[in-house]
Amino acid sequence: MSSEQKVIQEAMRRVLLKDYLVQESARAGFGGLEINRTPMGTRVTLICERPGILIGHRGELIKRLTEDIQHRFQLDNPQIEVQEERQPSLNAQLMSEKLASTLERGWHFRRAGHSTVRRIMESGARGCQVILSGKLTGERHRTERFKAGTIKYCGEAVHLWIDKGFYQARLKPGVIGVNVWIMRPTAKLPDEIQVKGVEERPKAAPAELPPVDDSGAGPAPPVEPVGSGATP
Repeated sequence: MSSEQKVIQEAMRRVLLKDYLVQESARAGFGGLEINRTPMGTRVTLICERPGILIGHRGELIKRLTEDIQHRFQLDNPQIEVQEERQPSLNAQLMSEKLASTLERGWHFRRAGHSTVRRIMESGARGCQVILSGKLTGERHRTERFKAGTIKYCGEAVHLWIDKGFYQARLKPGVIGVNVWIMRPTAKLPDEIQVKGVEERPKAAPAELPPVDDSGAGPAPPVEPVGSGATP
C-alpha cells in the first residue's frame, strides 16, 4: 500500500470514527474529538457536556464503547478519555446540536437563530455566525445567516481563533443543515497592535469657567402679577 493510500485510509477512518462517536454520545452532548497516537496505543479524547452519561456506572459504558471502537475500526489499544466542557455556550459543535434540537421541537428558524446568537455573544464570544440551509419555509431550498460581532473567513485567524460546528436537524419537509462559527474571547487579530512601554495618554481635564460674580448687580425688579396693572 502506497503512502497516499495510507493517508486516505487513515482520514476515512477518522471521519467514520467521529460519526460513530457523535451518535453514541448524543445524550451526553458531543462537543469535540481529538485522536492522538502514542507509544502505548491510540488516545481518543472526547469532549462532552455531561460526561457522567457517557462513562456510566463504574465505567461500564466507556469500557463497552472502547471494545466496540477496537473491533469496528481496528485501532491499536484505544484509550478513551472523557473531558467535560466548562463553557458549552462557546463550543460550536454543542451549540449546533442544541440549535438543531430546538428546530426539531418546532421553533421558528428565525427565533432559534437569533436566540442562539444572543446566547453565544452573552457568554463573551468576540463574534459568531449561524447558517441554516434547507427547506426552511417552503419547498424551495434557501439559506439564512445570523451574525453578530467579528468573524474572519480566511487567513491564519480562522485556523487559530474560529471554532466551527455542524449538525443536521431532521424535519418533515427535509433535512436542515446547521453551521455555527464562534470566534473565541481570547482571539487577537493581526490588526490589533499594542506598543510596549507606552502608557495610555491621560485625558485632558475640562477647563473650569470662572465663577459668575453677582455682587455688583442690583436687585432684580419685582415681577408684577398678570392683571394687576391700573385701568385707564
